Amino acid sequence: MDLRNHGLSPHSDVWTYPAMSDDLLELISNEHLTDVTLLGHSMGGKVAMHVALYHPEKIARLIVADMSPRYYPVEQDKVIEGLLSVDLGKITSRKEAEDQLSVHISDQGTRQFLLKNLYRKNENTFAWRFNLDAISKNIATIGSTFSPSSTACTLPSLFLRGEHSNYITEEDIPEIKKLFSKSEIETIAGAGHWLHADKPELFFTAVTGFIERAS
Repeated sequence: MDLRNHGLSPHSDVWTYPAMSDDLLELISNEHLTDVTLLGHSMGGKVAMHVALYHPEKIARLIVADMSPRYYPVEQDKVIEGLLSVDLGKITSRKEAEDQLSVHISDQGTRQFLLKNLYRKNENTFAWRFNLDAISKNIATIGSTFSPSSTACTLPSLFLRGEHSNYITEEDIPEIKKLFSKSEIETIAGAGHWLHADKPELFFTAVTGFIERAS
């Protein structure tokens, strides 16, 4: 599922975890989904946690990929700055967009990932699929707007972390265990924050193994 302001999902000035959770619940309802395994990565992981804590009756099990319930300071300033620097009205190719991005974002993999969201709106104009305006305005608060409920989630839960990522640290584990009392924590060897892209086979094995155990 593309979250609001991302991919092909609708754009909105409202970009909060409760709003994104409501979108997800609406999808579950509209599609009449049952026995749901909810998996989310990074920000999507916080959306998944929010649903599990406030609406546990809607899902059967939870998988969170490299994200904890804590506050995260903004670490994407350069990415936002780079995206805003791309002059969509003047570029005529993806190569030109990448050249402009490279001034702010040195990692080629990150640039290529971001450029997947660039599409040709018409013959002479490019546009971003994500809502860059809403994201840039709210990025400073999105790390702090997740509000865990006072009641622990008792659903079977798996927290996957990348060996080379600092998104789930040893200090985060007590809070995870407090909020998700039946949680398992597993480390994907050799992976960073993008663990599903870094080590897809290990990630797949961990996910399917957990679903089998928790079913």
